[in-house]
Amino acid sequence: MKIATYWHAGTRHVGRLSADGSTLTPLMAGEQARDIGALALIEGMARGLPLPAEAGDPVPLASVTLDAPLPRPRRNIFCVGKNYHEHAREFARSGFDTSLAKPGDDIPSHPIIFSKVPDAVIGPGCAIRIPAGVSEAIDYEAELAVVIGRGGRGIPASQAMAHVWGYTIINDVTARDWQQRHKQWLLGKSFDTFCPMGPWLVTSDELNGGDVRVRCWVNDELRQDGRTSDLIFDIPTLIETISTAITLHPGDLISTGTPVGVGIGFNPPRYLQAGDRVRIEIDGIGVLENPVERS
Repeated sequence: MKIATYWHAGTRHVGRLSADGSTLTPLMAGEQARDIGALALIEGMARGLPLPAEAGDPVPLASVTLDAPLPRPRRNIFCVGKNYHEHAREFARSGFDTSLAKPGDDIPSHPIIFSKVPDAVIGPGCAIRIPAGVSEAIDYEAELAVVIGRGGRGIPASQAMAHVWGYTIINDVTARDWQQRHKQWLLGKSFDTFCPMGPWLVTSDELNGGDVRVRCWVNDELRQDGRTSDLIFDIPTLIETISTAITLHPGDLISTGTPVGVGIGFNPPRYLQAGDRVRIEIDGIGVLENPVERS
């Protein structure tokens, strides 16, 4: 099942995508859905409510404006750094990796967890904005994101997948100079518009997040092409690690890391420029595409 948050006739709705991807059927997700989109549905189901009933006739997908499926997460998005072997090596070679304590630290021994603030979230088609005079080192990172359905603390890896509601796509956009300058990753990852998300959510019964293909194009050039089966720390390990210290809640997002091929990995780096388009495709989910503009 694919669940989208979208705008139609001036109102935000939550709906189910048809099997052929041509229409959306609105669902009775409650008044909260007007503010928090599909998060209202996830939180309701976590309380034992069934999937909401249909709220009207299907509408053509072409007639709506897709929003981020979770347009306003309740708290920061959990992100994972250096979680593909080849990306970890390219980042270490770049000279921008402030997590390196000594030579040989390019492959982490434990998950590197950081976060992006909710205000960074934008939907499909919305512009990634390069802030003039602030940074010219804006990079892309295509990532599979896990959506938590049932919360908990101290979740063992063996039970972790039972807590996964589904998946979506996140572009972990990054200001590399800020990431390096401040010796931490929150600021450089959390500029306004630096978390494109979408195009919708896919439930865990329809997708094996442990082995999907993740690709990213800048304009028409394929830059990234990896599989989540190559993750250094798999999804159950990430859920176990985070929940050991922090209680997870329904609707929490864990962005699982990016494959090799980011802009900082080229010599010289190939950062995003105004006029570019970033297109991310994950098999079984769909396509997230965003233009790049100067603000």
